[in-house]
Amino acid sequence: MFQGGSEWSFSCGSLGIGLARGNCTRINQLSLQVAHITLDPPVFLAPLAGITDLPFRNLVQSFGAGLVVSEMVASQEMVQAKPGVRERAELGVDARGTSVQIAGREAVWMARAARMLEDNGAQLIDINMGCPAKKVTNGYSGSALMRDLDHAVTLIAAVVEAVDVPVTLKTRLGWDDDCLNASELARRAEAAGVSMLTIHGRTRCQFYKGQADWSAIAAVKDAVDIPVIANGDITSPKAARAALAASGADGVMVGRGAQGRPWILAQIAASLFGKPAPDVPQGAQLADMVRGHYEAMLEFYGPKLGGRVARKHLGWYMDEVGTPSALRREVLTQSDTKRVSLLLEQAITCGERQAA
Repeated sequence: MFQGGSEWSFSCGSLGIGLARGNCTRINQLSLQVAHITLDPPVFLAPLAGITDLPFRNLVQSFGAGLVVSEMVASQEMVQAKPGVRERAELGVDARGTSVQIAGREAVWMARAARMLEDNGAQLIDINMGCPAKKVTNGYSGSALMRDLDHAVTLIAAVVEAVDVPVTLKTRLGWDDDCLNASELARRAEAAGVSMLTIHGRTRCQFYKGQADWSAIAAVKDAVDIPVIANGDITSPKAARAALAASGADGVMVGRGAQGRPWILAQIAASLFGKPAPDVPQGAQLADMVRGHYEAMLEFYGPKLGGRVARKHLGWYMDEVGTPSALRREVLTQSDTKRVSLLLEQAITCGERQAA
């Protein structure tokens, strides 16, 4: 087991940056093997706080995705809360093709959370070392761990040793432009037993600004033998193909690109990996899908909370089809859930008619 002290220090390792690889993609590789688990196709849904809940993950999987990842879960809070049916339902730990992501800064809580998830049926456990949010990094979790690789690897080793299921890691290129140490972290994570890596092509200090540097992921790919997944700004089949070409990665992970477009992962898989093209709903079918997603959120969260949580999703759907602003505002400010359901068909089909 890797040993790491409890002191936090600002230390960086290798600063290598990969070069663009032209057409060096792996588009003929139709699946990935992560330990004993086959992920097919290698197009995954990223964990997004407040977005990739169980209703949305189920919807994305209905179109086709090799893997979906739960919202990040704070390890200590999960362990200390009384586990029950609600918690398992929220995480979808026993759902096929689902990974549960945990975060934390203390090995004991990370290990206990991992064991709890495994006991509840988790097939894959992902460790978050990439979240840039201040409330996470100020607690020395998420991407803050890239500032102390010794401690980061102590956490990774504790999780790997605690469970028998595969453990994966999601991180960034580094803390900032002076600390691009993803390759060193990748090598040490592989040595500690991590089975797959996902790299967001930005530093923590970039947050989501600028463009993801897919070519920088190539250095990470060169550093390890385990699968590497490219993440960041992958919003279309064209972008996915470019990301694979620049990084040499084994697959792609889609985050914000899936907002309002739960079928985009299946479109990428069809374009790059020869999977069947999804039937993208339009008109009344799209309105039915949106209404179904809305009702699933109401059922999952309850009418009051569900109505609030649903607003961002409904907004993205209406943005996608170009719903007129007055109608969009009426949908998003309406508190009567039955009225919202009735308005949705008009909001979706009216927007599509205007776009045509």
